[in-house]
Amino acid sequence: MQTESSPAAVPHAALVEDELSDFSTNHRVLLLSAMALAIGAVSSLVAYALIWLIAVITNLAFYHRFSAAAAVPQGHHLGYWVVLVPVVGALIIGLMARYGSEKIRGHGIPEALEAILLGRSRISAKVAILKPISSAISIGTGGPFGAEGPIIMTGGAFGSIFAQQFHLSAAERKTLLVAGAAAGMSAVFATPVAAVLLAVELLLFEWKPRSFIPVAVASIIASVVRVPLLGAGPIFAMTPHAPATGVELALAAGLGILAGFGSGLLTVLVYAFEDLFEKLPLHWMWWPAIGALFVGVGGIIEPRVLGVGYDTIHSLLRGELVGAAIIGLLVAKALVWSIALGSGTSGGVLAPLLIMGGALGALVGSWLPVGDVGLWALIGMAAMMGGTMRSPLTAMVFAVELTRDFNLFPALLVGSVAALGVTVLLMRRSILTEKLARRGHHITREYSIDPFEFARVGEVMDKAVPTIPATMKLSEFSDRVANGDPQLNRRQGTLIVDERNELVGIITRGDIVRALRKNPAADITVAAVGSREVEVAFADEPLHVALTKMLSLNIGRLPVVERENQKKIVGYLGRAAILSARLKIHEEENVRERGSAFQNVSQTKPA
Repeated sequence: MQTESSPAAVPHAALVEDELSDFSTNHRVLLLSAMALAIGAVSSLVAYALIWLIAVITNLAFYHRFSAAAAVPQGHHLGYWVVLVPVVGALIIGLMARYGSEKIRGHGIPEALEAILLGRSRISAKVAILKPISSAISIGTGGPFGAEGPIIMTGGAFGSIFAQQFHLSAAERKTLLVAGAAAGMSAVFATPVAAVLLAVELLLFEWKPRSFIPVAVASIIASVVRVPLLGAGPIFAMTPHAPATGVELALAAGLGILAGFGSGLLTVLVYAFEDLFEKLPLHWMWWPAIGALFVGVGGIIEPRVLGVGYDTIHSLLRGELVGAAIIGLLVAKALVWSIALGSGTSGGVLAPLLIMGGALGALVGSWLPVGDVGLWALIGMAAMMGGTMRSPLTAMVFAVELTRDFNLFPALLVGSVAALGVTVLLMRRSILTEKLARRGHHITREYSIDPFEFARVGEVMDKAVPTIPATMKLSEFSDRVANGDPQLNRRQGTLIVDERNELVGIITRGDIVRALRKNPAADITVAAVGSREVEVAFADEPLHVALTKMLSLNIGRLPVVERENQKKIVGYLGRAAILSARLKIHEEENVRERGSAFQNVSQTKPA
């Protein structure tokens, strides 16, 4: 049954102004920003703890000493026994996943996406604790991963847990979850701008100040707190290059295309190995140990594949790796990383993508007549990251913040966009969303204006409004409906008007059936049967406002009336009219026609 529209405490003009504002953000963004301050600071501490734990485990595993000093696996003296180190670490992770939480498996970002889209942005405290520990064990025992995926998941988990302590909506919890994720990435890499862009391109699934501002606050605070804990950036400082020439930009596009195919190959490899592990007659708890065996063998053949590999990234940017060393690193890292990730162990994707993209760029750059190897290594890194994660703006800014080489912005943009173009045409899903698709969940990475937000009620409403007088007998009305009256059968509801043709109610076919059951003679009027408390819409309000009324009240139609006189009918809004807004978008996307710049173009004015 229709209900009376709630009395407006705010003048109609103010309501219209609010509905037609550019953004829906209100004062609660200040509350979320204040919460983001705490989340950003704590996420920095979590990032510091993760890096500290990785260093401690690396020293214990490869050098048998307790120390938090920075260490890399490559300098070990274990000989062939090094094969067992990643295997032991993987066995521990398998046990943690089986008896702790299966959600610690993988590289973290798909799990964050799943929590945002399907879990109402709720992540458990168990995951927040076990994820960084398992990732530190994986990386510290030689796993070929980065720390960014785990810290994104861990920072997001803390943001979610923090948000769950307050009375917040699912959308507000999402904002704080993503704020924690962005803050973690900002703290690890000293890249606050790229962290915010990653949130926009990958995690938020919206572009709204109510979420963007708190995320930016958390990221900036994390970058500030990072300085006394881990030092200031950039973490891969390099001598700035001169602005790219036209030839270099063209070559950057070519390298980006090549990196795009490389991105596709890496994605295929990861999930091909995952499919192979699925066929093993063993519980998935043992898969990481099997994958780690290949990691250990790869570490014997090419020691640089072990661990996070930040020193390897820096060597590529300085042009210190050439020839066969680059080829060996590229092939070994791709295979070892794909096998390990496919086994379901815990670790991130970003640092490995930088290594493989940098190796590809350095390999190509050694044959190019312009630019140095470091230039092409950096462009390769951005292109590989932008193509594989399908986040080109994040990749471009991330590369600049890592190196402070601002002159390369145009070349990095060209490379990452070219890689993106290849992957979106070559593959239906990215390495991040394929994981969700295999769990039966489909997401879209495209953002566009909702036609229900853009259109106004007056643009889609039916102006030929069917009305009947309040004095009409129900028997007469039901006969007209039963006989197929074309005016009345077009809609489920018919508006009831008085002698001045003003709205007094609405009657639906359901009302007719219920009334005839009670009074088969039908000797009562339609006014006595229909609903006299009518929810209405206005021609100048956004379509989504009217749709929200219909959904919240479980009704399928609304009379459209004047704001100044809510008894004067100007239209009728039903489900078919609402769907016509979607049809308009479909036509704009799919109907192709030739136009002329000299023909008159009519301007449609909003109702």
